[in-house]
Amino acid sequence: MATNLMPFVLLIFIALPGALSIVPPGDLINQWCDQTPFPDQCKHFIINNPHHFDLNKKSDFRRIVIEIALEHAKHVDTFIKGLGSECRNKNESAAWSDCLKLYQSTINQLNKTIDPNTNCTEDDTQTWLSSALTNLETCRTGFIELGVIDHVLPLISNNNISQLICNTLALKNGSTTTMKQNYKEGFPTWLPPGDRRKLLQATPITPNAVVAQDGSGNYRTIKAALDAAAARSGEGRYVIHIKGGVYQENLEIEMNNIMLVGDGLRYTIITGSRSVGGGSTTFNSGTVIVTGDGFIAQGITFRNTAGPENHQAVALRSSADLSVFYRCGFEGYQDTLYVHSQRQFYKECYIYGTVDFIFGNSAVVLQNCMIFARRPMDNQKNVVTAQGRTDPNQNTGIVIHNSRIMASADLVPVLNTFKSFLGRPWKLYSRTIVMQTFLDTLIDPAGWLEWDGNFALDTLDYGEFNNFGPSSSTTGRVKWGGYRVITSAAGVSEFTVANFIAGRSWLPTTSVPFTAGL
Repeated sequence: MATNLMPFVLLIFIALPGALSIVPPGDLINQWCDQTPFPDQCKHFIINNPHHFDLNKKSDFRRIVIEIALEHAKHVDTFIKGLGSECRNKNESAAWSDCLKLYQSTINQLNKTIDPNTNCTEDDTQTWLSSALTNLETCRTGFIELGVIDHVLPLISNNNISQLICNTLALKNGSTTTMKQNYKEGFPTWLPPGDRRKLLQATPITPNAVVAQDGSGNYRTIKAALDAAAARSGEGRYVIHIKGGVYQENLEIEMNNIMLVGDGLRYTIITGSRSVGGGSTTFNSGTVIVTGDGFIAQGITFRNTAGPENHQAVALRSSADLSVFYRCGFEGYQDTLYVHSQRQFYKECYIYGTVDFIFGNSAVVLQNCMIFARRPMDNQKNVVTAQGRTDPNQNTGIVIHNSRIMASADLVPVLNTFKSFLGRPWKLYSRTIVMQTFLDTLIDPAGWLEWDGNFALDTLDYGEFNNFGPSSSTTGRVKWGGYRVITSAAGVSEFTVANFIAGRSWLPTTSVPFTAGL
């Protein structure tokens, strides 16, 4: 990212319809509200909550705050839908359109956390609340990066919802890590033996549809195959085999449990050229955009050809919970891979870019990946990551594990001309951990780069653990309050696949190999 956002402090109390309810004793309200970052807003909305409720424990109180946030989000969503006619130009319309999707997503995330039919863990709840908050930040981003902040944005901005969600994040119920499980052959014991055998087999996956440009499949375009998947009954896994070829398509995949299987990242390529320079928001510039949960991609390259001169230009954006990318490629310059929100896993992938080319606010682990900095524009610096955590209780961050960070072929001849860094703090609580990773000569001895003066240097969480290679020495690293050298396995265990993205509870069923620990 190349735009830092100052928070909008608009304290607008929306009056929701309904009579004043009978509320619990004031000392209980004060006790729990005082544990939140916005206690005054917490007390105001609880006291003026239009619904009756019983309050027995902290979890009940948290549910009430989520319900209030949900009601406010629905109110603002309805209001936003009527603002289309207020947009004066294409840029305002583009940012407004993003907000429509983002507020609807926030409503869905909040709904899931309190749905009695959803058997969710604390990790699920923190993930969905974190995503809901990220969506509101992303809505604001579009207007700011397109330079249209003076008209529609002030009508949309409502800081109450953000504050309510921050309060619910602070009211979390203990640790978010999942309970330990028993394993056999690398899989949880609850997985039936027959399914374990299937996952261990090396036989090709049988597709539901085949895409081939030469007409040898069911469809000539990926979009046509996705349309067919949308017409299927149920939400079982739907596998689309994409034969080798360069597919010039912009795709948005909203369905759950879609799997795209290519013929290898060198052979199956999906390419587009949307960019902020071309009038898109970063959020909507992705060649491929994934929002459906349980998405898997294997053996595909996602490419954005807008070039460095068009600034933010995303090859892939994932907002999909429990999404997996195995042996895939991601090619672009600025903002190549947008790990926007929720839980994600990347295994044995190749990622190319220049400025902030792995960015977003998901909980993501990149394991055994090859990360290449390319030649940027003159006077630019390469920055591998720009993580966007805005609240210290969000369970988000970028973890790079057992990977390699190197210069691409076009950067090698001019390596001394451009500086390269591991990351910079896009948001106040930016969190990035690089562990057991090879750092080639391109990384500057300081390791990390400021965003804007002293912004976030004491609140960020940047760590390095047991890295190796020519630039792995930490003796010349930055002296920021938020930077640390992690010296023990125990100190980094929370950032493993098993703990950071609860990988043992869902990755085994994807058939993608992973290392749960260090």
